[in-house]
Amino acid sequence: MKAGYKLPEVTFHTRVRDDSIGGPNPFKWEDKTTSDYFAGKRVVLFSLPGAFTPTCSTYQLPGFEKGFPEFKELGIDAIYCMSVNDSFVMNKWAQSQELENVGVIPDGSGEFTRRVGMLVRKDNLGFGLRSWRYAAVVNDGVVEAWFEEPGLCDNHGEDPYGVSSPENVLKWLKGEEAVAVA
Repeated sequence: MKAGYKLPEVTFHTRVRDDSIGGPNPFKWEDKTTSDYFAGKRVVLFSLPGAFTPTCSTYQLPGFEKGFPEFKELGIDAIYCMSVNDSFVMNKWAQSQELENVGVIPDGSGEFTRRVGMLVRKDNLGFGLRSWRYAAVVNDGVVEAWFEEPGLCDNHGEDPYGVSSPENVLKWLKGEEAVAVA
């Protein structure tokens, strides 16, 4: 994936709150597509190896959450976090992180991640197939800028983080020199 490419059209199986259901689990299934998330908007999409993992939960997701007002000032309509996790996991992670500004997209089967070339094996960590860490600025479904961590490969021994950080994406949006935009 790189600047100028259109995101693949994929259907995501999500669980959304529906208070009319009542009870302890007032959620229903709702399919959403790539177009539902990206059409007519300028957004930041970032993807990471897994919900509840250390770097993702400590730095990347909280950084985008806290930085949303500045992203909005720079013309970003929404910020989405994607992971190869199911909707139950993504929703529980969003709840535990007390998200108000970042939406979560469950790529449970990894279809979107595979089609953008970011699906990697993480068997060395017991994860199976997961996303390589990246971020993108997407305008009406077309990649405007791509921020991919170095070393894309299966079973990487480390978890590189920096290129896809909120700080680096903000630098690019401000017209400053960003680190290693792929």
